[in-house]
Amino acid sequence: MRLLRIALPLALIALCLWLGDARGVAARLAGVSLAWLGLAAALLAGVTALSALRWRMTAAALGLNMPAGSALRDCFMAQFVNLTLPGGVLGDVARAQRSRRGVGLKIAAQAVVIERASGQVGMGALLALGLALSPRVLPGLAWGLAAALGALAAGLVIWGLRGRGSWARAIRAALLGRLAAQAALSLSIAALTILGFASAVRATGSALPAADALLIVPLILTAMLLPASIGGWGWREGAASALFPLAGLASGAGLAASIAFGLAALIAALPGAFFVLRPGVAAPENRLRLFHKPKEPT
Repeated sequence: MRLLRIALPLALIALCLWLGDARGVAARLAGVSLAWLGLAAALLAGVTALSALRWRMTAAALGLNMPAGSALRDCFMAQFVNLTLPGGVLGDVARAQRSRRGVGLKIAAQAVVIERASGQVGMGALLALGLALSPRVLPGLAWGLAAALGALAAGLVIWGLRGRGSWARAIRAALLGRLAAQAALSLSIAALTILGFASAVRATGSALPAADALLIVPLILTAMLLPASIGGWGWREGAASALFPLAGLASGAGLAASIAFGLAALIAALPGAFFVLRPGVAAPENRLRLFHKPKEPT
C-alpha cells in the first residue's frame, strides 16, 4: 500500500505529461515566477493561520480551550504531516490526540472534524457561486449542482438542529451556534486557497479569470481527497489537466500550475517541519511519537 501511494501519483503525473505537452510543462516550470510562487505560499500560510483560529474557536465552543500559539503550531505541524505522509489526515489525527487533555479524545476529535467540515462547506459555497457565474457551464447543470450542494448543507443544518446524539450537539454548539464567525472564516479560507492556486497559475505564465477560478479550483482541490496518494499529488494534477480546458487553457497549463501549487503548499507548511523536528515533539526516526497520548500532569 505504501508503494502504491508513491507509485500511483507518479504514474498519474507521467500519464498527464505523456498525453499533454511535456516540453511545454517543463518550460513553464523552468520559467516559474518566484514572486507569484512566493505570493501563493504566503496566501496558503495565511490559510493555515486562519484555520488555526477556526479550530480554536470550534474547540472553545465544545469546552476545549487552547492557547493561540498552540493552535497555530499544531495546525502548521498537521499541515506539514498531511502533505508529506500518506493518508492526508494523519496530521489531523495527531492534533486531536495532542489536544485531548482535560476533555477526552471524543471531544477533541469532534473539534477537528467539525473544523475541517466547516472548511469543506465554505469551499462548496464558493463552488456554487462559480457555477452560477461561469458562462462555461450549462445553466441547468449549474443550478442542479448548486441545488445539490444546498440540499447537503440544509441536511447538515436540520440534523444539527434536531439530532440528539453527541455529534449533533457538537454541531449545534460549535457550528450552528457560531454560524456567522464560522461562515466568515470558512469563506475567507476558501477564498485565500483559490487565490493561492490562481497565483500558482500566474507563476507558470497563465491567467485564470475569477469566475473560472471559482468553478475549477474547488473541483481540482476536491480531487486531493481521493485515497492512495501523498498530499493529493497525482489526483490534483490529473484534475487540473482535465479541467483547465473548460477555462480555455491548455491541459499542460493546468498540470504546470498544479505542480507549482503543490510546491507552494510545501513551502507554506515548512514552519510545521520545524515543530515536527523539535526534540520531544516528533523525531523523524519515530513518527509514531506524533500520536502518543500526552502525559498527564503529576
